Amino acid sequence: MTFGKWSIAAVATAALVGTAIAAEPIRIGAMPVGSGWYVAAAAMEQVFKPALGGRDVEVIARGGGVANPMVVEQGKAEIALSNVATAVWATQGRELYGGKKATHIRALVGGLNSVYLSMMVRNDYIKKSGLDTMEKIMSSGKPLRIVMKPQASNVPSSVDIVLEAYGLDRARIKANGGDIIQVAPAQIPDVMREGRADILFDTVLKGHPMITEVSLTADVSFLDLSEKARAALGKNGVKPSQFPQWFKGQNGPTWGADFGTQLIARDDLPDDVAYTIVKTFIEKRADLAKAYPAFGAFDPKQAAKPENTGIPLHPGAARYYKEAGLM
Repeated sequence: MTFGKWSIAAVATAALVGTAIAAEPIRIGAMPVGSGWYVAAAAMEQVFKPALGGRDVEVIARGGGVANPMVVEQGKAEIALSNVATAVWATQGRELYGGKKATHIRALVGGLNSVYLSMMVRNDYIKKSGLDTMEKIMSSGKPLRIVMKPQASNVPSSVDIVLEAYGLDRARIKANGGDIIQVAPAQIPDVMREGRADILFDTVLKGHPMITEVSLTADVSFLDLSEKARAALGKNGVKPSQFPQWFKGQNGPTWGADFGTQLIARDDLPDDVAYTIVKTFIEKRADLAKAYPAFGAFDPKQAAKPENTGIPLHPGAARYYKEAGLM
């Protein structure tokens, strides 16, 4: 009888614990409000929640391309948006990760959209300086006033690669009378409009809200990344590529460098949850694209390819792709 009571109590306790675990939210690592990734994660939140039986889904409004692999690795988010390049760098513990390796991150959905590093320059600066290409600007020896996102983004590390290609670094730019301003995405349009910086490096994609605001209100031109910059970035896993004419200030397709985008998870995310997330993303991709136009070019046939993930697939994701005939 005692054993029976204990068993009933144990089952009840286990059920309560199971319910508590089931109720724990799925946190999506994104970026701050105003960024493209925040919009993308908010769109995913809306489609994932009903598919997961009403389980809470929360968007983490911080992080970025560099930070998010470690956010997932450390269990601060169950899933996150990540660049392909930075996911690979994180698993290797490359320089910007200080030797710390993300050994627990896995791919869910690859090939979400291309994300291009781009250079935007205020037209006033171009007119006054006569410098109308990246090559001329970076080689001029004149003070450079650059604005970009904080270190959690993949942008600063990529800018450092570009600067190094020209024999520059942040200290030399400041010593030469220039400046490096790093602020949240929502603040960048004001910095450019007010003329506190002349050059903006950022990631661009179709419909990006902050880039659209800059292009419409700050009178800028999009300049091609130079061959020297593209070669340096290519050696570091960021693929040189052109992006279409999406914004005011472009005269046609513009040379940038593509980081690639994917959705990642921790390896201990339950297989059934990973399966459901992947299935929902693919089956609801039209709804996602309405909220986040950059997803409009997503092709499910590309989602599981190694070149679009760079890291191993989560077992739950792999099961879906096999069942759907996508791998």
